[in-house]
Amino acid sequence: MALEHLKDISVDVIIPVYKPDNKLYQLLVKMERQTIKPKNIFILQTVTEMNRKEKLEIPSDYNIDIQISYIDKEDFDHGGTRKFGASLSNADILMYMTQDAIPVDDFLIERLIEPYEDSLVSATYARQLANSNADIIERYTRSFNYPKKSSTKSVSDIETLGIKAFFCSNVCSTYRRDIYEKLGGFVDKTIFNEDMIMAHAMIHAGFRIAYQAKAKVVHSHLYSCLQQFSRNFDLGVSHRQYANVFLGVSSEAEGVRLVKSTIKYLVDNKEYLLIPDLIINSGMKYLGYKLGINYNKLPMSVVIRCTMNKGYWKNSNK
Repeated sequence: MALEHLKDISVDVIIPVYKPDNKLYQLLVKMERQTIKPKNIFILQTVTEMNRKEKLEIPSDYNIDIQISYIDKEDFDHGGTRKFGASLSNADILMYMTQDAIPVDDFLIERLIEPYEDSLVSATYARQLANSNADIIERYTRSFNYPKKSSTKSVSDIETLGIKAFFCSNVCSTYRRDIYEKLGGFVDKTIFNEDMIMAHAMIHAGFRIAYQAKAKVVHSHLYSCLQQFSRNFDLGVSHRQYANVFLGVSSEAEGVRLVKSTIKYLVDNKEYLLIPDLIINSGMKYLGYKLGINYNKLPMSVVIRCTMNKGYWKNSNK
């Protein structure tokens, strides 16, 4: 897949959707303006009742083929649903986005597939910029996790990067379909981290993951303290369930590094009053993560109270 033939590469975009707001409409408008346009857009719409399907707002006179598949809420899975989306595509490149990720410009797809000039690159992911309403801590966290400089990660980076070697985000990512399929695709069942589980498989198979800082989307969340707790509980659950992927490498050290770096940033910007909030939020994240890591020792009633994804635990023995 040489660089001069990028224009000939086919790309399908896969977007899981649940009760979207206007950001999905904005995303679709931006997709039509791309210098390299998707061949298809597959929308995987989760609905609470299959006989009551919410209608999506699609831009008028849209020139990209959109196919909508409906997923029962109880059947949604971060891995399995995206794996189903991949089965609908025969494009060279599978591109995943979330419904609230807005491309910054018209070059998102073009820049995401540029790293495929290297035949060993099997996946790429974009830089995430904070929304305009994000606070200073969220803005810094985005810049910490998604810096201005692009990078490529391989198995040789695991010792120095730890768990960050497998970092990849399906908020906006692409995968070579042939390699994705060769490695079995996304796992069928996971509460979280399907992207990093896939990246782990690719890196250990000898391939590389490219972070493309020139490809940018606007995406961030305003999570409360309790939401941070629940999100990190689910993070811990995924780490326990896929211990072979996550628990053999350093992960907590990265969290400590982020907290220390953020405190320094707040001090440098004389935002001293935000430091207690940062410490409390970080403590809730850590508590949630540690409980999630040990979810298998907790009563199911406690798990349900802690998780952000209650539907994951229904009708299932996990």
